[in-house]
Amino acid sequence: MSTLSFESLCLEDNYPSTTLKHGLEDELDTDLEVDEENRKNKTSVADIYLQACKLVGVVPVSYFIRNLDSPIMTLSHHSLGPLGCKALSIALVSDMHITTLELADNDIQAEGAKHLAEMLRANFTIQYLDLSNNRLHSTGAEYVGKMLADSISLKSIKLSGNGFTDDDAKYFADALTINLGIKELHLSHNRFCGRGGEHLGFLLANNESLEVLNLCWNHFRMKGAVALCAGLKVNMMLKHLDLSWNGFGNEGALAMGEALKFNNTLVHLNLSNNRITNEGVSMLSKGLEYNDTLRVLLLAYNSLTVEGALALVNAVKNTHKTALEEINICNVLVNENFLHLLDVTCEEHPGLDVQYGGVGGFIAKKPVKRIDPMKVIQDYLDQHKLRLWDFFRNIDKDATMRVPVADFRNAVQQSSVPLDRFQIEELIQRLARDGTGMVDYRGLADTRKQMMKNHRRQLHKFASRQKKEKHKSDRILKTFQSAVEAVTPQGSMVISPGDPRDSTGPQHFSATPLSSWHHIVMSNSGRYSISNPSSDHVHLPTLAGTRPPHSTKSPSLHSRSQPNLLTASPHTAQGKSISAKAIRSNPEMHHSMLKPAFTHLTRSRPALDNKQMGLEATSKKGRKTKAKKLVVKYSKNPTTVKKKT
Repeated sequence: MSTLSFESLCLEDNYPSTTLKHGLEDELDTDLEVDEENRKNKTSVADIYLQACKLVGVVPVSYFIRNLDSPIMTLSHHSLGPLGCKALSIALVSDMHITTLELADNDIQAEGAKHLAEMLRANFTIQYLDLSNNRLHSTGAEYVGKMLADSISLKSIKLSGNGFTDDDAKYFADALTINLGIKELHLSHNRFCGRGGEHLGFLLANNESLEVLNLCWNHFRMKGAVALCAGLKVNMMLKHLDLSWNGFGNEGALAMGEALKFNNTLVHLNLSNNRITNEGVSMLSKGLEYNDTLRVLLLAYNSLTVEGALALVNAVKNTHKTALEEINICNVLVNENFLHLLDVTCEEHPGLDVQYGGVGGFIAKKPVKRIDPMKVIQDYLDQHKLRLWDFFRNIDKDATMRVPVADFRNAVQQSSVPLDRFQIEELIQRLARDGTGMVDYRGLADTRKQMMKNHRRQLHKFASRQKKEKHKSDRILKTFQSAVEAVTPQGSMVISPGDPRDSTGPQHFSATPLSSWHHIVMSNSGRYSISNPSSDHVHLPTLAGTRPPHSTKSPSLHSRSQPNLLTASPHTAQGKSISAKAIRSNPEMHHSMLKPAFTHLTRSRPALDNKQMGLEATSKKGRKTKAKKLVVKYSKNPTTVKKKT
């Protein structure tokens, strides 16, 4: 039997692309010739596939041969295996008709991914590829990374459920930094965690083509969630992001809220089942108040109550330029207050649709904590300047500090001590523990000491808990900023609005690094403009709490390095010159550091001479201080001052 090889099957005499090329050159484009060409192509691919199956020793898939004329080839759940995938790859090298190839659940493993990568080097028609649930693992991830880096036709690839780990995410990040043709990437049901989030955050920050990313059912907790959100903050292309079933928690919600303040392209965000509570939704809502592009927000099956639902609707109500059209909190029971707020919000935003679980929810109110009866008695004694014996001497005739329970109850009820019935019974249970029917009020002093210790301990716990929560939030924000700097190339930034809701008065801006200056040109926001990038002057926008020395209609960016830009300024005369390079490295520096340079006319005026004004003020201050000292000394010893004078 004659032996066949991969090269011989790819380069046979009846190679259909050569025939098609000659047909186009001869301009033989009649319907009859096109049908004949398609028939020959189908026959050629089928023959190659049958020979390849015979070569590798697998049973041909009849569905493939029957549907060669269809642009969508669905071969999911056919148990191809690595060898079956090899035979299929050999046949697809010569196919120029199939655009969608679905190979989910075929157990092709890493070897099959290698054959597909070789096939896609020659096939330029396949645009959509599904390799989900094929046990590719780390070796297969490496082959898929090479496939993505080399392919020029792929637009969408599904890689869900392939057992990829943290280190495997680097292959996809490196490949998609080079390949700008991939629009859709599915990596759900894998095992990405902290480092995987860092690699994928780098992917989001540096990719300029990806529009759909599915990362549901992974393990992104605090570290991975913060890294992902850091990449999302500087991303300028992604529109659909699915992060459901990841366990983001409130930490991830805080980072996502910070990212949404700056991202202006994301349209669809899925955060369902991420262990987010009312506190996390409150932090997320702060980011929604600055966002004007997000349309769909899915928060179903989180630990939310009416409080979280009210925070979301309030964020929409307070944002005039919001684009939110759908909020899904389908597991939350709401109340009448929520429905009223939703009606008011829908009057301003008629396109808003909030999906909730039903009416019947309530805001949990903590029960009123009863004041310790010991503390009530002690406060009463302190207020009336009484001793413990003064309070009980009318009923304790023998001075044994032991009285019957009934007498004790009557005495307390008839006194003016503000104790209710429950507090009196609680006090009796504490002081009559021996079961003899006698109240030993000697224990009041010891019980009061223990009460004060418990009170101090509770205050300490509360303060410690608040301190830990604050430190945790600060640590998350610091980690978020560090992650943004880590995933962003050096020397790139964009001007982003700080408060887009305020359309009157000066706008507040903050400098945000981006992957390239191209993002600045692509930004379609009308709240700021970038003009004259080659100018020799730098006009930084107004920062929070400051006013610029000269008002400018549009902030300009400086693209050249001028180390001694403000040498003429008196504020830089002491060796503290500010350079444009330093400004770019620290874009959030206080604007008051940049002052307009004084001209020679300003310096020539005697009234504005800083040195003269300083000497004059010093002399006046000295005279006042000396006179004040004399007055003080005279008031203490008048005779001494007279002698000296």
